[in-house]
Amino acid sequence: MKYIVLICARGGSKGLPGKNIKPLNGIPLIGWSINIAKQIDRVSRIIVSTDSEEIAKVALKYGAEVPFMRPKDLAQDDSPEWLVWRHAIKYVESHEGEDIDAIVVLPVTAPLRSVKDVDTCIDLFEEGGVDSVITVSEANRSPYFNMTVNDDSGYASLVISPENQIIRRQDAPEVFDMTTVAYVVNTNAVKLSNGVFKGKVKSIVIPQERSIDIDTLLDFKIAECLILNG
Repeated sequence: MKYIVLICARGGSKGLPGKNIKPLNGIPLIGWSINIAKQIDRVSRIIVSTDSEEIAKVALKYGAEVPFMRPKDLAQDDSPEWLVWRHAIKYVESHEGEDIDAIVVLPVTAPLRSVKDVDTCIDLFEEGGVDSVITVSEANRSPYFNMTVNDDSGYASLVISPENQIIRRQDAPEVFDMTTVAYVVNTNAVKLSNGVFKGKVKSIVIPQERSIDIDTLLDFKIAECLILNG
């Protein structure tokens, strides 16, 4: 199958301004994703979708392609990532005449992923029967046990009330947190549906120490500590 890596990095990060090119252990955050992508044998191209000239320059320096600049309407705080993926696919197919079987999306925010993590996702995708493969990690909290929601009167209840009382978290149904380590997605699914969970989805479990998702300065500091003490 033919894959391209897609790395999406807009310039207007609010939680951690400038995070996509903020140096982490001497490497801009986007450089971590590009460096992993270059080690994946089944990938033909590494494409960065960005609206920022500064990010584009860094991406090019680290060996990625920036064949287009992302439209402003797809670079807002509320722009669906799915539509960013669709835009990239359509650009490559219509402007460059290249057919792509699937995209491997490597978000900038998960710099501690390994090549094996990504290869395992591709392996599961190639077994067939899925539109997408996502990555997850074991959840620390459960909507059946210790996650609550408030009603209109301010009273708290479990997010999901189980049929039988659950005394220990270990007895609750197993749940997972989605991570941003990797997505492997059939291009037809991106073009024809409106989200990952509109199709058939399987997941790969990633250890928490490799699945940190950097959104705030605290997340960034934790990643730094893991690298320095890893």
